[in-house]
Amino acid sequence: MAKKAEATVEERLRALYDLQLIDSRVDEIRNIRGELPLEVRDLEDDVAGLNTRLEKLNDSLNTIDEEIKSKKNQIEESKTLIKKYSEQQNNVRNNREYNSLSKEIEFQELEIQLAEKHIKEYKVQIEQKKEVISDAKEKLKERSEHLKHKKGELDEILKETEKEEKALISESEKFQKKIEERLVIAYKRIRNNVKNGLAVVAIERGASGGSFFTIPPQVQVEIAARKKVITDEHSGRILVDAALAEEEKVKMEKLFAKLSK
Repeated sequence: MAKKAEATVEERLRALYDLQLIDSRVDEIRNIRGELPLEVRDLEDDVAGLNTRLEKLNDSLNTIDEEIKSKKNQIEESKTLIKKYSEQQNNVRNNREYNSLSKEIEFQELEIQLAEKHIKEYKVQIEQKKEVISDAKEKLKERSEHLKHKKGELDEILKETEKEEKALISESEKFQKKIEERLVIAYKRIRNNVKNGLAVVAIERGASGGSFFTIPPQVQVEIAARKKVITDEHSGRILVDAALAEEEKVKMEKLFAKLSK
């Protein structure tokens, strides 16, 4: 079985530049989405937090309602006891029994007063919580509408770009397999270290793309010869000549047009 011929330096450079063009196109698509996914996630967290807060506030209201019912029952029980003790006073045999019943009546009257005081306090709490609930509901409505709008925006962008992005990522993986592992590792490292993600750039006006540092004429000749992989000493980027870059751009534009359909 014939051994597969090793790729020439020029073939590697072309594959690297093609990989860069593909990954840059993925970057462009993700930039179109911008901060929308993060905004949607933050809004979802806000809505979830407000719903949790409303649940707790409503639970608190229910607890207060139960407390009011309990106090009202306590008042009724105290009234029943007062009536019972008052009737018993009519049948006492001495002052000591009468005074003892009077103290019981007095105690139950105090219990009624205390329960009524608590009921008033609970009702004030209810009104305060209702205001807080009203504000929270208004905020929840506003956040939910904003979330719906942002989700619609994101869904629309995803619908337009998701298919192309997946296809491009698949193409990126294919191109990485065409390049030896050490070059792919170097490419990814450079790409991660530069702001615009450009690890492979063409020479423009005697300098590497996006740089103001002039490349010596002798180095430019070596780059144009395509006999070895050369990096920019200032940025660390892999350099290709303008002619190669233009040829690959034309080729990849056709691929991008096909993938975006």
